[in-house]
Amino acid sequence: MSDSSRWCSVFVGSETGILKGVSLTRKQAFNFCNTSQLSRDQEVRVLCWGDPAESELLVGSVDGTVKTFSTEKGSFTETRICGDPQEGCFTGLAVLSGSGSGSESSGSLVTCGEFGKLRVWSETSSEPALELDAGRNVSRMRQSPVDRNRLATGGKETGLKIWDLQKPDGPVWTAKNLRDDWLDLRRPHWIRDLAFIPETDRVVTCTGYHQVHVYDPSSPQRRPVLEVEYGEHPLTALSLPASGNTVVVGNTHGQIAILDLRKGVVRGCLKGLAGGVRALQCHPSQPLVASCGLDRFLRIHSLEDRKLQHKVYLKSRLNCLLLASRDLEDGGTAAPGSQEVKEEDEGEDDEVWENMERLEEKPKRKTTTEEGGEEEELQKGSKKKRKKGPD
Repeated sequence: MSDSSRWCSVFVGSETGILKGVSLTRKQAFNFCNTSQLSRDQEVRVLCWGDPAESELLVGSVDGTVKTFSTEKGSFTETRICGDPQEGCFTGLAVLSGSGSGSESSGSLVTCGEFGKLRVWSETSSEPALELDAGRNVSRMRQSPVDRNRLATGGKETGLKIWDLQKPDGPVWTAKNLRDDWLDLRRPHWIRDLAFIPETDRVVTCTGYHQVHVYDPSSPQRRPVLEVEYGEHPLTALSLPASGNTVVVGNTHGQIAILDLRKGVVRGCLKGLAGGVRALQCHPSQPLVASCGLDRFLRIHSLEDRKLQHKVYLKSRLNCLLLASRDLEDGGTAAPGSQEVKEEDEGEDDEVWENMERLEEKPKRKTTTEEGGEEEELQKGSKKKRKKGPD
């Protein structure tokens, strides 16, 4: 099992606390944990790579621990306490590049919880080297792919904030509230997910009120420069393809759509999901997007023809996923002892329903009491007619 992680191109975190690896080429899945010691406190909430070579994977759990998983050894090598369960679950996890300036050092870890505690942890201390307050009810923290010291946070009634860890006095940019509606009433706001648009300063967010917003810190206004609505259900996750001109969003009803960030229109929808979407990630170089959620399936869709490429059942409700930067179809011979999984065709579910025996509802049989009552009513009606006589 120690070599099996090398062939995994997708890693998924589950509600049961299991880190799962999937090799799409070999059609195999692996559970990287001791299943006899699992509990709900170890539920996996966030995943991120620990180094550019992707030899280490960081796993954030509900109990406030961050575990380091070695993809070369296929096992967990370190566990750190980086949070308090009473402060809420992790909403973001990141690693600093270690430029040597400021409070961060090489290998420093950044965490954020639901209560808005944004912390930087060094390797040499169990206490945070830096702590910032991002506000209550933070739903997501993301790191800029260009500047590792630049972070963005947002949540329920907590607007978008952009932070620079080299300037820890406060956020370097804060969004304003949305404009009032046509009745001059305040519009509620709830950021569920966000991402930095590649090669720009702009940030795209999706909300619990089925909106997609684009913010531009270089613009004079601090309100969204673009607002798009999709569907009627809360949006829960988003991801940006490498081009940066579109965004992929998913909602609580298993609907995934590709939206154009230039024209604000829907380019297409991805089908095949049956449960709420909890995580989306576009591949950094291939036109593919991975999704997972409540229906326990990992799915890989093509962004070009929007067809389902892979569908893998993983037995547990899934919270988060992480793609390797290499080709997803690249893999070697899987190690012995791996757990084989079955890939399902998109139309297999429909075929099962079509082949099921149809049951027709039989007419309800009248009871003796009902028959007697009906006969009595008929007799009363005939007596009235006889008394009334012919018209």
